[in-house]
Amino acid sequence: MTNRVLMKGNEVIAEAAIRAGCRYYFGYPITPQTEIMHYMAKRMVEVGGCFVQAESEVAAINMVYGAAAAGARVLTSSSSPGISLKQEGMSYIAGAELPAVVVNIVRAGPGLGGILPAQGDYFQATKGGGHGDYRNIVIAPASIQELYEMTVAAFNLADQYRMLVMILGDGALGQMMEPVLFRDVEPNVSTEKLWATRGRKGKPEHNIVTSIYIDPDMLEMKNRELVAKYAVVQKEETRFETLNLDGAEIVFTAFGTASRICRNVIRQAAEMGIKVGMIRPITLWPFPSEEISRIADLSHVKAFLDIELNAGQMVEDVRLAVNGKKPVHFYGRMGGNLPTQKEILDQLLAIHEGEVR
Repeated sequence: MTNRVLMKGNEVIAEAAIRAGCRYYFGYPITPQTEIMHYMAKRMVEVGGCFVQAESEVAAINMVYGAAAAGARVLTSSSSPGISLKQEGMSYIAGAELPAVVVNIVRAGPGLGGILPAQGDYFQATKGGGHGDYRNIVIAPASIQELYEMTVAAFNLADQYRMLVMILGDGALGQMMEPVLFRDVEPNVSTEKLWATRGRKGKPEHNIVTSIYIDPDMLEMKNRELVAKYAVVQKEETRFETLNLDGAEIVFTAFGTASRICRNVIRQAAEMGIKVGMIRPITLWPFPSEEISRIADLSHVKAFLDIELNAGQMVEDVRLAVNGKKPVHFYGRMGGNLPTQKEILDQLLAIHEGEVR
């Protein structure tokens, strides 16, 4: 391990991608993620990679398709409106079963919105976003160290399952600075990409990468293959963190920046004699439904309180997982506002005292 380095979140993502073997970056500037582009523009030259500022977000995601089809490790990044523009290309990437990594440093919306932190893109990220039956692995780090760890993991998962992986952060994580500890050697999973379009190389036939299946039976068969693969991902790659669950009466569900605030509220509640725990999904898809269901079965758990930077999106998946076993409450802030510890604690106390039903 090298010494800890104080770095900004966006720059850590870019450095992690390079350490993971990414040598192609295509993007278009939009705050609050533009530092990823700035960093890549400098570093790609130093490592012999390729950096292109595309003419648009649509162009960038299609460049990603091309590089991924040739077997390269490739990255693009954007923020909410830019990710919306990339959705068609992301659906094509899913249909062609190409490995790629997309970073979304979420800003407030809908519309152009503002550059302050938000989590309003949960639906878009976890429910597909583009057209057709497909899934992306969606990872939600909660610290600068996790931005590094999860970005490296994203490239390995993309190659392992031949699918798109999204890193879902927000303006706070992208802009904040924390110490990060880099490894000397990354645990890069090497996969022989025999399917890649790299020319015949002595073979009688060349590889074809496509998402076009005109015959309905062939398209249905392709969809069934994707569904089977997604089932394996759900079984093998669901990631979460639990905190302070032993004897907890109320359990927070939160991800990313919202979960950081909840940690402090858990300590405040403990000082008041109230036992509060938390489950933090690290993969938003696959979602830790089974673990949340297991927690809901615990006799000492009386209720859940979901905290998000939106109007209530992940809470729908929490309620599906709880399945009516316990009450699930929600508190969120929007527009780039962060909930304060006092606001969350007040909600918690109201639930504890039975004032919220």
